[in-house]
Amino acid sequence: MNQNILAIFTINTDQLPSHFQEIIQHEQEVVAQWREEGILEHLFLRPTRNGAVLVFKDIDENKAQELMATLPLFPFMKSVEYLPLLKQF
Repeated sequence: MNQNILAIFTINTDQLPSHFQEIIQHEQEVVAQWREEGILEHLFLRPTRNGAVLVFKDIDENKAQELMATLPLFPFMKSVEYLPLLKQF
């Protein structure tokens, strides 16, 4: 069953490579494409700047995990949590 999936990730800021800004730029391109495709509904940056919250639309948790694994930042993520959501209104 397709639903909205909340993905919360935290990156390991202790071991960022020197080309981190290039990785961020590529990351922004990937999530912009997801937005255009209609599978990413929201992207929230965390105030601590060490992660983000993504709200995927009309996909299942396995698909969300597959998509997250393609992100340029994925190798630097120290944790990712997936929460299925049921929209009420």
